[in-house]
Amino acid sequence: MSRSLDSGCCICIFAKPPLAGEVKTRLAESLGPENAAHLAHQFLLDTWASVRLLRWAHPILASTGRFAPSLRPARAEVWLQGQGDLGNRLERILRRALRSHSQAIAIGADTPGLPSGFLTRARRELSNGADAAIGPTEDGGFYLLGLTRCPRGLLKNVAWGSSSVFSQTMGCLKRKGLRIAVLDPWFDVDRIDDLHRLKKLIARRAVRAPRTERALGLGHGST
Repeated sequence: MSRSLDSGCCICIFAKPPLAGEVKTRLAESLGPENAAHLAHQFLLDTWASVRLLRWAHPILASTGRFAPSLRPARAEVWLQGQGDLGNRLERILRRALRSHSQAIAIGADTPGLPSGFLTRARRELSNGADAAIGPTEDGGFYLLGLTRCPRGLLKNVAWGSSSVFSQTMGCLKRKGLRIAVLDPWFDVDRIDDLHRLKKLIARRAVRAPRTERALGLGHGST
């Protein structure tokens, strides 16, 4: 029997406080640290706003550090990721979310305008028997990881930042006996080429990210 789609789903948005020199360092090589930090802030605000539109989702901001009130999304509940590599931090946040929700989904703040259909499909897969839902990125990572259970040590020894993150994570999930649903691929905005791609998608109205749109000077973002 499938789990109900009405069961609680916590969407954990992983982000750093958008401070110059500490975020989007690869974009900063082209844009400068202040502009890169401003753009990272708009990415986060767009991501937060899009998740808040999902009536079935309980959004959480999973942060690497304290957010100044002026930088924190409105009404955001902030959980600190804590210490360790990304695997440790993902596991810590997802396990915390699963204590009060039947599903937990982790996404980053570097996929502004992520179509809501990706999140809806992840939720559906988790409701229909999958223990894990994962969305690969084209550079070998993943943009989404959803779980209904999170065994301890689930993401141990993944080489974070490498081009094999997705394949290694799949191996981790399989070794723990999780039933996996793989979503369609998407992309993170890490490099200037990614940003150019995002701009084209926004211009074609294929992606909605109004704050990012304004920051990029495209002229169509709404208030």
